[in-house]
Amino acid sequence: MAEIKKIATRDSYGNALVELANAGADDLIVLDADLAAATKTSIFRKQYPTRHFDCGIAEANMMDVAAGMSTFGYVPFVSTFAMFAAGRAFEQVRNTIGYPHLNVKIGATHGGLSVGEDGASHQCCEDFALMRAIPGMTVICPADDVEARAAVKAAYEMKGPVYMRFGRLALPVFHDEENYQFTIGKGETLTDGFDIAIIATGLMTGEALKAAVTLKKQGISARVINMPTIKPLDEELVIRAAKECLKVITVEEHSIIGGLGEAVCSVLSEKLPTPVRRIGVMDKFGHSGPAWEVLKDYGLSAENIIANVNDMLK
Repeated sequence: MAEIKKIATRDSYGNALVELANAGADDLIVLDADLAAATKTSIFRKQYPTRHFDCGIAEANMMDVAAGMSTFGYVPFVSTFAMFAAGRAFEQVRNTIGYPHLNVKIGATHGGLSVGEDGASHQCCEDFALMRAIPGMTVICPADDVEARAAVKAAYEMKGPVYMRFGRLALPVFHDEENYQFTIGKGETLTDGFDIAIIATGLMTGEALKAAVTLKKQGISARVINMPTIKPLDEELVIRAAKECLKVITVEEHSIIGGLGEAVCSVLSEKLPTPVRRIGVMDKFGHSGPAWEVLKDYGLSAENIIANVNDMLK
C-alpha cells in the first residue's frame, strides 16, 4: 500500500505564491514580518526577491503598508503567525483593510493548538472569531495541500480582503488535484451517510474522515463535510445535512466561541433547528507540548469525535 503523502499547509502557501507568480500574476507581492522561514514565504523570496518585503517584527505596520500598496494596484499577501495577524494587528486589519474593503490577502500560519511547543501565547484559537466579525472579510481554513494551494489562487482572483489560516503540521493529502475544484463559500461532502453529519474544517477534516471509517465498522453511517470557508458559510450544504441526518457535530481547531460551530449553529437555529454538538477548544487557553498530544488533550481527535457521535446517537 502506497504511503500517504503529508504536507504542511504553510508549505502549500509558499508554493502557491510561486505558482501564481510563475503563471503571470505580476501584481502579486508578498510582505512578511521577520518570519519568512516559518511562514514559508521564503520559497517566494528565493525566486522573486524584489517582490518580497520584510517589514520586521512590526505586524500592525505591515498591514498598513499592504493596505497602501493595494491602492496602487498591487495584490499584497501579508504573512505572519495567526496570533500576530489576527490578534496583534486586529485594529489595522479592521480599520485599514476591512473598513475600506481593500484587496489585501492575509496568510496566517501556525494557527490553532498545533503550534505545539510554542505554547498558549502563540496558539491562536480565536482568529476565526476575530476575522468573521469584520464586515466583508472572507475567512478560509484549508484541510490539505491541494485545497490550500487552490484557496490561495482563489483568494488572489477575488477582489476584497481574505484571511487564510495555514498550519504547521504536515497533514495527509486526501484531495485528488486533477479532479478537485475550490470555490470560495462552498463546502464538500467527502463521505455520504444519514445517521449523523460531521462538519469539519482544517486539520480536523482528516480526523473526521478517520472517525468515519471506525464508525462505519460500528454500523454508523457518518456524513463527513469539509468546510474550508468559514465565512461566507455554505448554508445550503449545512441545512441539507441537518435535514437529512437530523443530528450534527462540528469539529474545529478553534474555540467553540465564534468559529465554525457557532456559524453552523447560527444558521440552523434560524432556519432549521437541529441538535448540534461542537467539538473545539472549550473556552480555555492552550499549553505547550508535542502538537498531536496537545490536540488529543483538548479532545481534537478522531477518538473524541467517535465518542461524541456514539453519545449523540444513544
